[in-house]
Amino acid sequence: MILTKAQYEEIAQCLVAVPPTRQSLRKLKQMFPSQSQSTLLSIFSQEYQKHIKRTHAKHHTVEAIETYYQRYLSGVMKDGTAPVLLELANEVDYAPSLMARIILERFLQEREESPPSKSVINSMLRDPSQIPDGVLANQVYQCIVNDCCYGPLVGCIKHAIGHEHEVLLRDLLLERNLSFLDEDQLRAKGYDKTPDFILEVPVALEGHIIHWIESKASFGDECSHQAYLHDQFWSYWNRFGPGLVIYWYGFIEELDCNRERGILLKDCFPTDLVTLGQGIAQP
Repeated sequence: MILTKAQYEEIAQCLVAVPPTRQSLRKLKQMFPSQSQSTLLSIFSQEYQKHIKRTHAKHHTVEAIETYYQRYLSGVMKDGTAPVLLELANEVDYAPSLMARIILERFLQEREESPPSKSVINSMLRDPSQIPDGVLANQVYQCIVNDCCYGPLVGCIKHAIGHEHEVLLRDLLLERNLSFLDEDQLRAKGYDKTPDFILEVPVALEGHIIHWIESKASFGDECSHQAYLHDQFWSYWNRFGPGLVIYWYGFIEELDCNRERGILLKDCFPTDLVTLGQGIAQP
């Protein structure tokens, strides 16, 4: 789904005043019925992550951490089964999983002589049953399962969706008898930064030569696309030549402005790829 910048900003503006909950996503779908659920979810998640990055520092001051921890202790003392941490996160407009991390780190610091390692914290967030306090384990679990933008559960889902679309792209390339090298094969050859697929025989698309294809199971907004250009796409272009990026959940139309320089954007696998010297690649 390709959106104009104005269409995208209309959706993004609606997200400013809503909390990052599944109920909000359902309301968003009602407001924009012509947009796919996947596109709206991707925009929803990206906009919330921008908000969290902007406000991250204020939640990590010594004063803020101590205030949150004391409120947590007070809340569970009154009722250990109530969703104290989840409600606190929603009240201060912070991601539940990130609030759970703050409280877990503070709790472990009080118990241990040395600060807990990042790997220990991550392991406990992935499996709260490892937390040496049943009440806190339950509070952390509630935060993880109710967070639709952050946390280990969301991370696993995003990883699975990304892999699913890479497999889809692989199958589409095979259907069209296009010979390619995948990421694993390229790394075995000594490349570090690689696109998902390098075409062994380049193809043409809308008058442009394509040497590689990158799969992105997300919506291409300005912030994420500029980061990808800087960190990935231009590196691919320098090493392998011009290529194609597929944003499966759509992108802002105005971002497809580097075609003449060698990076094309699409929101699906193109059906009009031309195999050089052979004509249109057939399924």
